[in-house]
Amino acid sequence: MSFEEVREVIVDTLACDAEQVTLDATLMEDLSADSLSIVELTMALEEKSGITIDDEATAKLKTVGDIVQYLQAHQS
Repeated sequence: MSFEEVREVIVDTLACDAEQVTLDATLMEDLSADSLSIVELTMALEEKSGITIDDEATAKLKTVGDIVQYLQAHQS
């Protein structure tokens, strides 16, 4: 998935402004995500990308850039 696709899912799921979503933006601090919204975001990303993100990986995804790198690394 591209950054733009990931940003679209983040904006839809977290109801934040697209301008806030940068590669360096942290999910919890910058985008005000809580643990429930992280789960919702993970599910939305899995549905959109067709890639399963396990709990261990989810815990390591702190920034938007982390998510983009993870999804690009796991694309088939």
